[in-house]
Amino acid sequence: MAINTDNVKLVFGLKLKQLRLDKGLSLSELSQESGLSLSYINEIEKGKKYPKSDKIIALANAMDVDYDTLVSLKLSKRLEPISELLSSNILTELPLELFGIDPANLLEILSDAPTKISAFVGTLIEIARNYNMSIEKFYFSALRTYQEMHDNYFEDIELEAEQFLAIYQVPETLLLDEIQLSEILVNKYNYKIENINEKANPEFASIRSLTIPGAQGHRLLMNPNLSSVQRAFIYGREIGYHYLNLKNRLHTTALVEAESFEQLLNNFKASYFASAIIIKRRLLIPQLAAFFALETWQPERLIAMIHEFNTTPESFFYRVSNVLPNYFGINQIFFSRFNNFAGQNLFDMTKEMHISRKHYPHTVRDEHYCRRWVALTILNDLAEMTEIKPESTILCKAQKSTYVDSQDDYLVISFAQPNVTTPNLNVSVSMGIYLDDATKEKLNFLKDPAIPSRLVNQTCERCSLYDCRERIAAPIILQKKYKNEALRKALKRMIK
Repeated sequence: MAINTDNVKLVFGLKLKQLRLDKGLSLSELSQESGLSLSYINEIEKGKKYPKSDKIIALANAMDVDYDTLVSLKLSKRLEPISELLSSNILTELPLELFGIDPANLLEILSDAPTKISAFVGTLIEIARNYNMSIEKFYFSALRTYQEMHDNYFEDIELEAEQFLAIYQVPETLLLDEIQLSEILVNKYNYKIENINEKANPEFASIRSLTIPGAQGHRLLMNPNLSSVQRAFIYGREIGYHYLNLKNRLHTTALVEAESFEQLLNNFKASYFASAIIIKRRLLIPQLAAFFALETWQPERLIAMIHEFNTTPESFFYRVSNVLPNYFGINQIFFSRFNNFAGQNLFDMTKEMHISRKHYPHTVRDEHYCRRWVALTILNDLAEMTEIKPESTILCKAQKSTYVDSQDDYLVISFAQPNVTTPNLNVSVSMGIYLDDATKEKLNFLKDPAIPSRLVNQTCERCSLYDCRERIAAPIILQKKYKNEALRKALKRMIK
């Protein structure tokens, strides 16, 4: 078992405590039998100290076990899940302090109730296995949690971005584009920018960029199908890595190479920096305020903002999610991205983020997302539109969605456009805003009848709307729930 050296003390402490309990010895009794102080043994069991050989011999003799058994890194069957946890990279890779967790306190919890914690950890591992959760997916989940904890707003990166703009004397009203950002990369950071040679490297055809580090400067290989605004964002992110001094980094946009949580976190920070220098908050906030003040729903205004800020729908929504909680008090929001191949009734959620409270939609496995969501219907609309008008375009639609089970109301705004690197693939990005009374007061255009209202649900398998025309799967999970409830009621009647 490959355990990080920092955890060897914890393993020894866990074994000592479990052996002591198995022998029926109290701390004071083990202290008397071994000749070691009670406080010293307590610190050993909590993983804070590792005893010298003579003291290990004393402990082994006191509990009538041999020396090798005590110092072995092998844990008992009851503690195997904790052993798996310690063998993994999770405790060493995740910066627990970012989540408000003191690593020392976590280890103390493990040592205080090892058997109970072991059972709990074992349950989590089993769930992860059943749902095919790889370590990469775990890191992505941890990153989303980190963003949600901070309302996806990071003042320190905002200030770094504004400092960068000041250093390069970027005028307040100037919006950076790919030309200015590429010049900084080339002249300041000695980059060489080239197109990906898809004939020589067909495996790179689907990625947007690839950074190859070198002692004399980096090579940045770009997908030739990218738009100007997509190139600008990638240039901004590369600048972010250097300006924020982020050493441990990803080299592609495919994210398949993620080896640690730090890499994903640094990629997020560099991406946040890129958004902040391209979409300046001082320009975005007044434009959003003016849009929210409109009496009617005007999607063309949002599309115009995307073009004006030299960005993409996804980057625009992500940037909006940065400022809504902090500057507008709208902090009950979610973000999602769906992929769909034109003509196919299959929709894949490829990104999600939820701020302040858990919202729908969530990624589900082996179920069918509600086909009433505007995030999906807009993709069907785009597929029909591109058959007539093939050139790339952006659609924008809104919907007031009421979830059947919870009766929660959301305003969901969706953008959809073709994916530039994969033929026939369309992408929608959506932002959902929970409509409590305070938020309704801030969105003047909500009363516009041009915004349709629809009852929606999570998935077809969980939906009670039996007359739904869009349903493509039976409500088997809901039916099973009803059947189990009927069985419980029958059992109660029988027992009485």
